[in-house]
Amino acid sequence: MLATGAVWAKAPPPGAADLGNVALASLPQEARNTERLIRAGGPFPYRKDGTVFGNRERVLPAEPRGYFREYTVKTPGARNRGACRMVCGGRQPTRPEACYYTGDHYASFRRVVQ
Repeated sequence: MLATGAVWAKAPPPGAADLGNVALASLPQEARNTERLIRAGGPFPYRKDGTVFGNRERVLPAEPRGYFREYTVKTPGARNRGACRMVCGGRQPTRPEACYYTGDHYASFRRVVQ
């Protein structure tokens, strides 16, 4: 699952909101499946997966545009993409420096840790 040396939870910068942590193993199976697809580079089930996440809500740490990418986490029973997402940041999309999970369509995030 996690590549050796991967950094999932780095300390938030001074003044940044503490988003809280969530263990990857405690996330729904659909989120764990999405995490595996991210590390494998796909294939992703939705066209929008892997696109730049603009962080317009400014809930995640401030980073340059293009740092974050969003991925759909299948929501059981949803007819569309649903409300669950994994947002990962880093220079290499398949080796994210940090990933965040939201189950409420960007209203809140938790940092994913091993």
